[in-house]
Amino acid sequence: MRKILLSLLFLFTATTSFATENKMSNEHPKVKLTTSLGDIVIQLNHEKAPISSENFLTYVNEGFYNGTLFHRVIKDFMAQGGGFDTSFKQKATHTEIQNEADNGLKNTRGSIAMARTNMPHSASAQFFINYKDNSFLNHTGKNASGWGYAVFGEVIEGMEIVDKMATEPTGSRNGYQDVPKTDIVIEKAELIK
Repeated sequence: MRKILLSLLFLFTATTSFATENKMSNEHPKVKLTTSLGDIVIQLNHEKAPISSENFLTYVNEGFYNGTLFHRVIKDFMAQGGGFDTSFKQKATHTEIQNEADNGLKNTRGSIAMARTNMPHSASAQFFINYKDNSFLNHTGKNASGWGYAVFGEVIEGMEIVDKMATEPTGSRNGYQDVPKTDIVIEKAELIK
C-alpha cells in the first residue's frame, strides 16, 4: 500500500511539475523582432500584465508590426515603435486598453512598456523599450499624473541592437521629433518557442 501511495505521489508531483512548467511557458511568451539592425527577443510577463501582453500578441499574430518603424529614439531614455509604416503613415489600431502600470513591474533598463498619450488608458499598439531605469515613468497613483506607463515584458536577447539604435542620427519628420534619419524597420514580429 505504501508503495502505491508513493508511486501516486511521485506521479502527482511529476504531473504538477510538468503543468507548472507548461503554465510558465504560456505565461511568459517570447516575441522576436527582426529589425533592419538585427534581432531583438522580448519575453512577455503575461502573469503580471495580461491585458498588455495579450494586446501586444494580438498585433504580433496579425502581422501588424511587420514593416513598422522605431519612429522615436532618444538616447539615454527610450526607443519607441509599432505605430508608423515606412511611409511614416500612422496605422489604424484596435480599441485602447486599460493601463496596467500598477502591476508592480518597473520601467528599468531593457523593459518594454506600452506607449500612450496623456490619457492614462489610451495605449493601443505602440510600445517602447527603456534605455535606462526611468523611475519617473512608474505608477505612483491612480490619478492623471501618477498612472505611469505599463511594463509588460523585457528584452532577453539583442539589447545591443536596441543600444545601436541610439547611435543613429535623428531629426524631425512630419512634425515628429527624434526620428531616426535612416529608417529602423521592424521587418517581422513573431511569436517564438
